[in-house]
Amino acid sequence: MSHGKPDHTVLSNYKREYHTKGRHGLQYIGPLVQSVEETSEPLPTTIKGTIPTWICGNFLRNGPGKFEFGNQHYNHWFDGMAMMHCFQISDGQVTYRSRFLRSDAYKRNSEMNRIVMSEFGTLALPDPCKNIFQRFLSCFETMKPTDNANVNFVEYKGEYYVSTETNFMHKIDPDTLETKEKVDWSKFIAVNGATAHPHIDPDGTVFNMGNSYGRKGALYNIIRVPPKTEDSETLHGAEVLCSISPAEKNKPSYYHSFAMSENYVVFIEQPIKMDLLKIVTSRMRGKGIDDCIYWDPKQETVFHVVNKHTGKVSPVKYHTKALSTFHQINAFEEDGYLIVDMCCSDDGQAIKVYNLQNLRKSGEALDEVYNSLSMAFPRRFVLPLCVNNDTPLNQNLNTRLNSFASAVCFRKNEVFCMSEDLHDDELLEYGGLDFPHIHYKKYNTKPYRYFYGCGFGHLVGDLLIKMDLMNKKLKAWHQPGLYPSEPVFVPSPNAEEEDDGAILSVVLTPTEE
Repeated sequence: MSHGKPDHTVLSNYKREYHTKGRHGLQYIGPLVQSVEETSEPLPTTIKGTIPTWICGNFLRNGPGKFEFGNQHYNHWFDGMAMMHCFQISDGQVTYRSRFLRSDAYKRNSEMNRIVMSEFGTLALPDPCKNIFQRFLSCFETMKPTDNANVNFVEYKGEYYVSTETNFMHKIDPDTLETKEKVDWSKFIAVNGATAHPHIDPDGTVFNMGNSYGRKGALYNIIRVPPKTEDSETLHGAEVLCSISPAEKNKPSYYHSFAMSENYVVFIEQPIKMDLLKIVTSRMRGKGIDDCIYWDPKQETVFHVVNKHTGKVSPVKYHTKALSTFHQINAFEEDGYLIVDMCCSDDGQAIKVYNLQNLRKSGEALDEVYNSLSMAFPRRFVLPLCVNNDTPLNQNLNTRLNSFASAVCFRKNEVFCMSEDLHDDELLEYGGLDFPHIHYKKYNTKPYRYFYGCGFGHLVGDLLIKMDLMNKKLKAWHQPGLYPSEPVFVPSPNAEEEDDGAILSVVLTPTEE
């Protein structure tokens, strides 16, 4: 390996044993990716057990809920039309309602009763009413970004939006789920999109990331949105804090989220690559965006560290072996180190796996898909912040007690990091962990002890996990046939202990109504 770096073959194979343990007889989950009807009026629910009376508010969720129009079907889980869910919780009772986002994509598809707007894995076919010449010319049109915001609810300046990874969001009434306003990031700052997983500082400042594309290639942009003032709405006042050039200008990395500590934003440039030339020509080639994304295991993963207050990008780059990450757990600064905890996998093929054809398989075919996945596990990286010309080479700079992560400076401004597992062997039996959540309001960007997530004994989460970082032990909630979604921690009133609270999760039942 170059730079005299350690050989990771043994480590990688050791990890892969975790990920490829064969499972057989997996339950059919096809109903989880079937279209459903919206419930526009509040529906009372039957309560089993007891819901603490101090939990009061709207539990908002978002995700794909419609997978075809007319006789045309979407290809990928990420393509389905956004359906918003609201669980109104008060005095130990719950009502439920759901509504489709009235995006332009949803409205146009519904009006034409066919797929008019292209999505991540589905290319919209030319209008059959056009003549042959018109259909031919339409193949050379640039693919327009979708406004099908089906990933997450986000908050800016006290208002709620649903978001995806393009430049469009929609403002939502959190009580009625009514679609209020379409918001275009590019009208406020020079970006072509933003992640659906921003971070919020205690004062209400929001940080996010978005790409921009120009003649000279792509840039990664750190975005800062100021808190709400009397005369500011939506994204007014948003600014690009700084821009970072990709390792390959026409092949930037795909990213779903980023990490943030008290003073730094951490962007993880991973070897999941987007081929911009393929994206530009995708319509002409008759391919979706998913065809333009690939995994390059020969490239290393790079951590870029940005000062939140000055926008200055650290000249020190922190490298590690090829890995993929979609969700970070937490990041904090301690004793001159920047600690970054995240869920990561040893390859980046997961996006390709989650097409609808795979999710609707059964029997041995479903088992085979699952056993081909490299699952995500929680790991800790320790980045030394005080790296300069006097930093010694070829020795571990991580001197933290009881820490098994390493950081070795091989040359000026380049540090190679090896992670520490944040789990013991018990997590291997649960298929790893992703969709992490912490006691965010109190412990985000600070040292913490607990985090929560979904275990993946199936292609979708099939159990809830609580991890204790003090001893790397876990507690799990699991019932056969039930599939929980991302856990959300709600602290008890006047809570003093970090884990004093409740976990909310929407649990799906594919074999029951």
